[in-house]
Amino acid sequence: MKKYVVLLMLISIKLSTFAQESYPKITGYVGVVHPIVTFTSESTTFNFDGHYVVGVPVGLNLWKSKKIGFSFEVVPYVRAENGSSKMSNLLIHPGVLLSLGSGFTFVGRLAFETSGRYGFTPGINKVIINNKASKIFVVLPVPVRFGNDKPSSATIAFQVGLAF
Repeated sequence: MKKYVVLLMLISIKLSTFAQESYPKITGYVGVVHPIVTFTSESTTFNFDGHYVVGVPVGLNLWKSKKIGFSFEVVPYVRAENGSSKMSNLLIHPGVLLSLGSGFTFVGRLAFETSGRYGFTPGINKVIINNKASKIFVVLPVPVRFGNDKPSSATIAFQVGLAF
């Protein structure tokens, strides 16, 4: 009888170990980002006013612990205007992840664009559906850009994605 009790204890310890998350942890994701409105000292531009821009962020997150991680994201942007479309920009977007609890994460990124612009992008991420194998999330990013002989800008955007 003692053997069975010991065996059950070992099995329960092993099962509880599987339920725990181990770190570092790597996750990947893909999404769609829609700039909504861009503000500069010269103008305010809305995305659907004469043109449409959409980005497809693809990235990897390396979580050092449950609270902090590093993220590397690449975002190709496509611009549709006057009946044609083209890839208009490629964004290299490394950053830090800070878990805020309750499914919220602060994302702070540096930004380097092939258009010659650079800056930073703070954002708040919220997991809205959490499955075993994947998560669906939304992000409110606020890209701030400088350089390339253009006025500084701030954009409000909306992103939705799938993490796995």
